[in-house]
Formats: sequence, C-alpha cells, structure tokens
Amino acid sequence: MSTSAERTELWVGAVVLAVALGFLVWSTSGGSGLTQGLGKTYELRAAFPNVDGIESGTDVRVAGVKVGRVSSVRLDPETYLAEAHLRIPESIVLPTDSAALIQSNGLLGGAYIELQPGGAPENLAPGDEIEDVQGAVSLISLMMKFVDSQASDKKNDP
Repeated sequence: MSTSAERTELWVGAVVLAVALGFLVWSTSGGSGLTQGLGKTYELRAAFPNVDGIESGTDVRVAGVKVGRVSSVRLDPETYLAEAHLRIPESIVLPTDSAALIQSNGLLGGAYIELQPGGAPENLAPGDEIEDVQGAVSLISLMMKFVDSQASDKKNDP
C-alpha cells in the first residue's frame, strides 16, 4: 500500500473519531447547549404528580413548536411531587393561567412538556410556578383499565 493511501486512511479515521467525540460531549451535556442558542432565557417551575419520561434536556413546546428545555427535575420531599424547572426564551411571555402538560411523542417515543398559554391579563414572572399541570399518563395503566372494563362488561352480559 502506498504512503498517500495510508495518510488518507489516517485522516479519515481522525475525522471519524473527532465527530464521535463531539457527539459524546453533546450527549453527556444533556443538550444544554441548545437552550443557550435561544438567547436570553428565564426559568419557570411546574410540580407534576408523575413525570415519567421527562428528564433534564427534554423539550418544552408551545403549539407543537420547541421553545425551550427542561433544565432539571427533582422530587419535592415535602409534597412528593416532581418539580420540573423549564427554561424558555424571554420573548415568550405566558399568562398566569397557562397550563403545562406532559405529552407523548407516540407509542414508543419519548415525552415532552407542552405549554398551553392561558388568557389572564397578568403574566408569569421568572421563577414563578405554573399551577395548572397534567402529569404523564401511563399507557399500560390505560390498557389495563380498558381490559378490566371489557371483562366486567362480559360478566354483566347474560
């Protein structure tokens, strides 16, 4: 094999390793660099009874459009609710009666937080809590309720 072919293989290998290292760094940072690209942001809180599928770096959307990210999720030891901290751009101002819902990307997909703006004249300030929340719905529990209701219907039929 010639030396120029060996050099080419060496450079291609180095580029592949550099790209792999870049993806590794990005994935371990939780994608936090993407939120910084949104410009100035502020943080809101939302306490959910169940945050299944939500973690740091999860998308925050308004009308299906990604506008921010979840910066952290922690358990409140007093209320036993999962408190999610949401980072959204300063350009998006939400009324105080806005809602935060955990939505699924599909049957096998992940989850995201959907913000539904309300109509109140006052707006949420940085650090405020979104009071109207809906936690994650377990697909398995819904299926079990359906199966149970079908079984009880068959028992009641003569």
